[in-house]
Amino acid sequence: MKNRWLIGLAVAGAFGGVVSAVFYSTQHKAQAPAFQPTANPYPNGVYANGIIQSDQDNGTNTAIYPEVAGTVIDIPVKEGQAVKRGDTLLSLDASVQRATTEQLRSQAEAARATLAELKAQPRPESLAVVAAQVDAAAATVKLNQDTLDKLQGLYDKAQNLISKEQLDNATNEVRVANANLTVARRQYELAKAGAWSYEVQSAALQVEALDKAYGAAAAQLDKYTVRAPVDGRILAIEAALGSYVSAAGTYNTILGGNAPLMLMGGGDADVLSVRCYVDEILIQRLALDADTPARLFVRGTDVSLPLQFVRVQPYVSPKIELSSNRTERVDLRVLPVIFRLSRPPGVQLYPGQLVDVYIGPARAAP
Repeated sequence: MKNRWLIGLAVAGAFGGVVSAVFYSTQHKAQAPAFQPTANPYPNGVYANGIIQSDQDNGTNTAIYPEVAGTVIDIPVKEGQAVKRGDTLLSLDASVQRATTEQLRSQAEAARATLAELKAQPRPESLAVVAAQVDAAAATVKLNQDTLDKLQGLYDKAQNLISKEQLDNATNEVRVANANLTVARRQYELAKAGAWSYEVQSAALQVEALDKAYGAAAAQLDKYTVRAPVDGRILAIEAALGSYVSAAGTYNTILGGNAPLMLMGGGDADVLSVRCYVDEILIQRLALDADTPARLFVRGTDVSLPLQFVRVQPYVSPKIELSSNRTERVDLRVLPVIFRLSRPPGVQLYPGQLVDVYIGPARAAP
């Protein structure tokens, strides 16, 4: 019985081996590749890593940073929106700065009113009061002089009628009255002359200083509103409502570091630039001019697009890893070459996207 089981298992194993051999030896039809691998379309063409950017005359994207620190209270724009120069992009809480600005404005207005008051002197009502004081002083002099004349006449006729002391007191009262009249007249002349020139100059300088302080505070208050520096399109918004930002930007919780509040690109969404980085060992093989052909290959697809040469950034810089912006090799440098293309229908291209670029025809290697 045991031998029968062993013989059966052996036969089943042999049969399974024959079936497996037949199955695995069968040639299956190869599946078509998802996309064709990139190939150099030019004889001796130069390869370069490229990155899609918005089309701009200079630089790359425009990074937006605030000039003051504060809490974000409003973001009236959205990613992908076209904006004009001067449009509000973001607002920060400016309650303290606004109160300071209003205080300085009030102080400047008060100083200006004081200056106007000095320039308007003499005030007619005040001058009339001083003139009345002069008249009163003159009347007092007349009264005291008449009294003295009467006493002097009596004293001259009969000295026993009044004493010498009474006559002296009357004389002193006349002198005091004359002195008061002199003071009143000088007060009138002083009031009539108006404000002293030095007082007016001091008040004018005070107005100027407070106006400048108010202007500086108002300019600082305006910085709490971040505006578009140029015409363009919002590519990315890194700040969020309620987040705290500073001149260093805002904290990116995904990347774990500071980032600009926003990134702006060129205003024409249908025109893009491609910034290519050519290794320094290939620079001498380039032949760049307005007619230089180049093609862009979108990674992971069969899409190939022609490029138009724009310019060379004439500075060879250290090679970087485009995906993380870190130095890749400090002993290798690259030359930035900028091309332009129109966004084709049906092809998804976005600023920041990495592409492969071939530039040709190139000069023959020496």
